[in-house]
Amino acid sequence: MKKSVFFGALAGAALAGGVASAATLDDVKARGKLNCGVTTGLVGFAAPDANGNWEGFDVSVCRAVAAAVLGDASAVEFVPTTGKTRFTALASGEVDMLARNTTWTFSRDVDLKFEFVGVNYYDGQGFMVPKELGVTSAKDLDGATVCIQTGTTTELNLADFFRSNNISYEPVPIETNAEAQQQYLAGACDVYTTDASGLAATRATFEAPGDHVVLPEIVSKEPLGPLVRHGDNEWGDIVRWTLNALITAEELGVTSANVAEMGAAAGNNPEVNRLLGTEGNLGEMLGLEADWAKTALMAVGNYGEIFETNIGENTPIGLARGLNASYRDGGLIYSPPFR
Repeated sequence: MKKSVFFGALAGAALAGGVASAATLDDVKARGKLNCGVTTGLVGFAAPDANGNWEGFDVSVCRAVAAAVLGDASAVEFVPTTGKTRFTALASGEVDMLARNTTWTFSRDVDLKFEFVGVNYYDGQGFMVPKELGVTSAKDLDGATVCIQTGTTTELNLADFFRSNNISYEPVPIETNAEAQQQYLAGACDVYTTDASGLAATRATFEAPGDHVVLPEIVSKEPLGPLVRHGDNEWGDIVRWTLNALITAEELGVTSANVAEMGAAAGNNPEVNRLLGTEGNLGEMLGLEADWAKTALMAVGNYGEIFETNIGENTPIGLARGLNASYRDGGLIYSPPFR
């Protein structure tokens, strides 16, 4: 989702929240669970299953942090948030982190006093339309009604695109992805616009996904990633390096299937040893157990496994790795070294 338009109103609250929560690690340990802000429901990224258990690409990041910190990937309270409420929830301390397809922007980083710990999905804003409209390009949408989520600057990206192409549109404001899906399928809008990954996830839930197309235009940069409050660098380091552990594990060939064996004793790859805690003292530097990364990887797998399981080409979401391939395969997913 895109950049909040409520910068000024939240800036003070975010700063206060960061100062008040300068010991998030202690709070999480004392509570015995991680409070993780997620979307209200986006299949493949974060949504409860039929039994109420949350699962998805972003959910796995929450579970990895819980495993690293508490030794238990199930010790997470998932807090659904909308585009409007997510930043208030983080600033106020209601959640310890956000992992809900949120775009890293200058204003969020600087003005709202949040800290993005990395990018777990490189995305961009796109457009979905019913195939029966016969539209093949967003430039053909002159006069269209467009469903857009409030509390974001999807509106600004949308306005820029239509203005630069000298075409007009009528906005249909909605609060959540579920509402957008309902309105779009009911014909209340001709077009739904959000991050392209969100469009793919939404289309996958339709009874007839093939009746809808995502148009080729990508009109923005949307680097999505987990974020925490400013003012607590220790906690920020933990969330950042947990994400990096998932990425590095894929680079090194460490998977959920072999991590127990590889982490049982030091092998002849020094970086694997440091990652899994059989060599060095990286866990101690974070205030965690030596095998913090091993525990996280045993729980959720490496970045590639998380991607393929939840949103990859063999899932209903059907997303190719693309920019989200490892740098070794020509993508942008890259971790600093564990040393």
